[in-house]
Amino acid sequence: MNQFLFSTTWWIPFYSLLGAVLTLPWAMGIVRRTGPRPAAYFNLLTTFLAFIHSLFVFKDIWNGEPENFVITWFSAADLNISFALEISPVSVGATVLIAGLSLLAQIYALGYMEKDWALARFFALMGFFEAALSGLAVSDSLFLSYALLEMLTLSTYLLVGFWYAQPLVVTAARDAFLTKRVGDLLLLMGVVTLSTKAGSLNFSDLYEWAQTAELSPLTSSLLGLALIAGPAGKCAQFPLHLWLDEAMEGPNPASVMRNSMVVAGGAYILFKLQPILALSPFALRALMIIGTVTAVGASLVSIAQTDIKRALSHSTSAYMGLVFLAVGLQQGGVALILLFTHAIAKALLFMSTGSVIYTTSSQDLTEMGGLWSRMPATTTAFVVGSAGMVTLLPLGSFWAMLSWADGLALITPWVLWVLVIVNGLTALNLTRVFRLVFWGEPQQKTRRAPEVPWPMALPMVALTVVTLLVPMMLQQWYLLPSWESINWFVVAMLVSSTMLGVGIGSTIYLHKAWSRSRVLTWRLVQDLLGYDFYIDRIYKFTVVSAVALLSKISAWSDRYLVDGLVNLVGFATMFGGQSLRYSVSGQSQGYLLTIVVGISILGFFIGWSLGLLEKLPF
Repeated sequence: MNQFLFSTTWWIPFYSLLGAVLTLPWAMGIVRRTGPRPAAYFNLLTTFLAFIHSLFVFKDIWNGEPENFVITWFSAADLNISFALEISPVSVGATVLIAGLSLLAQIYALGYMEKDWALARFFALMGFFEAALSGLAVSDSLFLSYALLEMLTLSTYLLVGFWYAQPLVVTAARDAFLTKRVGDLLLLMGVVTLSTKAGSLNFSDLYEWAQTAELSPLTSSLLGLALIAGPAGKCAQFPLHLWLDEAMEGPNPASVMRNSMVVAGGAYILFKLQPILALSPFALRALMIIGTVTAVGASLVSIAQTDIKRALSHSTSAYMGLVFLAVGLQQGGVALILLFTHAIAKALLFMSTGSVIYTTSSQDLTEMGGLWSRMPATTTAFVVGSAGMVTLLPLGSFWAMLSWADGLALITPWVLWVLVIVNGLTALNLTRVFRLVFWGEPQQKTRRAPEVPWPMALPMVALTVVTLLVPMMLQQWYLLPSWESINWFVVAMLVSSTMLGVGIGSTIYLHKAWSRSRVLTWRLVQDLLGYDFYIDRIYKFTVVSAVALLSKISAWSDRYLVDGLVNLVGFATMFGGQSLRYSVSGQSQGYLLTIVVGISILGFFIGWSLGLLEKLPF
């Protein structure tokens, strides 16, 4: 039985794809009598099967050697397009995490979207969403990974624009799709370049090629930047980071997966490309710059947000920036641990904030307060998720950051300061959100806020327990450092930054009567951070204006030059035809005279041109 499950591991992405296909009759309105819930149950069943299958395989393969499967899709002459799959503890563990979080998010969606008329369509999109993520986890082919990233982008676009009757939702979906297209186009250029240089797009072949590859500095730098661009768009990294903030207009169950797993999918591809990126020191430096700027900048922006989901989405960009920084420093193992701990904690945070939005029908932090006594399960989930995000002993993110900063504290001490700043700002932001939502006096929308129903509470409680058990999982997998090797100075720095952030967040003056400070200096700073350093306006006056100008020039030339020339030929033809109409007499001698005159004129011009050619010196 175990051997059968192992040999059919490549089936795992097809479970959720099958669920999505079975959901289509309800999503398309073909079946109406039963309501949309049977579609949700089909999808839940297939996701549960994927979780059980991947869990059994993960248990067996943990101490085993990775294996590769090659599936030939098309072969003709010298063209051979095949899909390589990798079955390893990392890839199968990723499918366990994806299926588990997707199962909890779908159960959560049963309660959150219970009265939504398009529930079946949502579950169909979630099925495609999960299939793309699971396929990305086991893919050992850059070509297949790129195709799955495109499928993931399409699913994200459809989920963000799920409530398409709202203009703001349509704008958010469009911006998310177009922003990712920029990174995907550059990534496609890198994929094509690698195909011609290495002769194969399987990661195992690319790793062998990278060991002996000899590329010029310019080629390796451009190739590295092209390969970075795709993950940068998926992970919402500067300068392609604005889409994740706007994507919060979609349903919250989709935001749970988007902020925990979708961004991690882009970072996972970056992790697998690490040996190729190492060919270019310039690309590694670019990774470190992008990661540092995004981590610090997004952490600052998050503390000025008044929308509860946007305040958390910016912290997602910040932590993905830390992953970029880790890959740039050739710390791939630490990047994976950070992705694992962040995914679980962030999924729990978005479930708790979704419960608040479901109960209060508001996302504005200034309209909330006093929910801790009315929503105990939600409050506990938010506190545990927040503790899992920062370096608070003994939860997961503490060990991820410690194992990273410990080895680099003496070699590159500036990395430790980046971690301290991001960790402190994250603790400050989460404490601020907790005070505004759960602490203080109840507001008008929170005076009668009951706890959420069991389909939403059950996944929150389950994920709360999982978050608390993350350190035990890391210990079971031998990923925790031994007590003898711990740098206590680094521990003190990280814990102190957490305590400082919590202390400032607990004592800073927060007034709900206004969303902006009345002090001019603070208001300017708040606007600078609240509007994301005005990057969207900078884009509007630079990139958007340039594209608009080029579009106007193109439209003018198309209308007056291209169409004008065609219209001129047509007008000349019409004028000639109308003129010749009056020369029609019906007499043969008139037609013959016209032909003779025309041939004479043509012969004159030909003879004149030949005479000129004879006079030329050559």
